[in-house]
Amino acid sequence: MKLTGIDHFVLTVEDVEATCEFYENVGAEVVTFGDDRKALRFGEQKINLHPIDNDVEPVAQEPTPGGGDFCLITETPIEDVERHLREQDIEIIMGPVDRTGAVGPITSVYFRDPDGNLVEIGRYDD
Repeated sequence: MKLTGIDHFVLTVEDVEATCEFYENVGAEVVTFGDDRKALRFGEQKINLHPIDNDVEPVAQEPTPGGGDFCLITETPIEDVERHLREQDIEIIMGPVDRTGAVGPITSVYFRDPDGNLVEIGRYDD
């Protein structure tokens, strides 16, 4: 078997609408699918959102808001990312810092979403 990428993952959240608004301000496309479920699309990948009182099966063994830690990749210069986050009143908790992405060096900034998930936005170095 050869795995070729990530299609989607799921975040359990306290407030789906607040999460959609937050990520839309960061640059995600909010999409609706299935039985009025919400997801955040970034390029060809997405993050499905499950409310804490979710009735979708199957789910993680212990779905918990704020338990996520992930990196989103951008082509935008990291200085512009910083400026955009500050304009949205999003506190940058670390960065820019050098990290290692899936296919090489990246420069990243970190912040938290409304549930406390750790979000990294990284840009591959030129």
